[in-house]
This record gives sequence, structure tokens and C-alpha cells, in this order.
Amino acid sequence: MTIRINYGLDQWVPPAIRDAKWFMRPAMKALFRKRTDDFTSFKEKAFGLSAEEFSAVYRRVAPVVIDRETDLNRKCTERIRTSIAGGTVLEAGAGRGYLAGLLSQKFEVTATDIIVSDEVRERHPRVSFQEANVESLPFADDSFDTVVCTHTLEHVQNLPAAVRELRRIAKQRLIIVVPRQRPYRHSFDLHIHFFPYAWSLHSQFGYRAGARIELLGDWFYVEDNPSAQ
Repeated sequence: MTIRINYGLDQWVPPAIRDAKWFMRPAMKALFRKRTDDFTSFKEKAFGLSAEEFSAVYRRVAPVVIDRETDLNRKCTERIRTSIAGGTVLEAGAGRGYLAGLLSQKFEVTATDIIVSDEVRERHPRVSFQEANVESLPFADDSFDTVVCTHTLEHVQNLPAAVRELRRIAKQRLIIVVPRQRPYRHSFDLHIHFFPYAWSLHSQFGYRAGARIELLGDWFYVEDNPSAQ
């Protein structure tokens, strides 16, 4: 449903209207109430915030964001499950732990996020959770056979640094999922990077020969480490 709503807004609402505060603010006000200003001003401020200020915004809006187990759709979830290489997995940006918990039924899984609650740790006891920023991960090179990062890179302040870190610790395979979305001034999220086309991923991640991109509602991206071939 979210994919369909975003697609309709992106494709059928003219940019001049979509970017207008008078058009977006009423719906945002209904959804986000007193936190509306955090959403409407975030994109213009995000890159100048300190790490602590950046995290503080996410803490403030946590009570009003849509409460769901995962942002992944079924197609991407199933493709991830069948695309894991090797036996050790890191999920960077694990959120509420849905995917990490699912993968831990078959693989040895470590999961990171900026904030990991006790409730998430207790719900997924087979997963080793660590608090860490995807832009600076506390692991050695080639630490995990497969590294997975879903619905995270659209949020980070330093996208090139985050991608470098993911590649650095992926011994065999890197899997990334990001939303297909056009850039607009006002949106119902805190996204600051946008990927409207397949080539947008190559442009922002840096081109890698052999990388595979599929549209499964969201963009599903896979690249293998050449040294593991």
C-alpha cells in the first residue's frame, strides 16, 4: 500500500504542487501532529546536524511514525532470504529486528542500528545486536559473508561513507534495498537520498561491474565481492 501511495504521489502530482507546503502540510499535520515541523524542515537541515542532533530528530518523531514491523515488502524479503551467500550475515540498520530475526532461523546473524531497544533484543534472542552507525561500523574487513542493508541508506548523512563501510565488511555479497522515490521538498518520511531510477543507484553507490538491480516494488541491489569469486 505504501509503495502504491508513493508511486501515485511521485508520478501523478505535478512537482510544483508536490513541493508546496500548502499542499503537503495538512496531511502531514494530521499524521504527525506536533512533530510536523520536524518533517517539513528536516531535509534542509539534515546535512548540517551533528550526529547527536541527527539522532535526536529520530527520537522526537518516533512516537508519531507509522508503527509497523518492517518497511520491507514480501517480494524483497523473500529475495533476500534466497540470496544469502555463506553462513554469517550482518544486517546494518536492523530497525525492530524483523529481517534479522527471520534470517537467524538459518544463519548466524549480527544486527546493528543507532539505537537497539531491550525489547528488540529480547524478541530476537538468536541475533547478536550492537549499537552502531552504518557510516562507521565496528567490524574488521571481510567480517561477514553477506551484508544486508534495507531501507537505511536513504536516511544517512554521509552516503558514500556508509556504502564504503558496507563493502568493506562484506566478504562475499552485499545486498541493499532502497525505495524507488523522487526527491521532493516535503515527504512523509525523513529521507534525504532518493533513487527514482536504476541508474540512480550506480550514480550514488559508485558503479560496480556485475552489480544486479531489480525493481521488486523497491529497488533490490546485489553486488558480489570480486575477491570472493
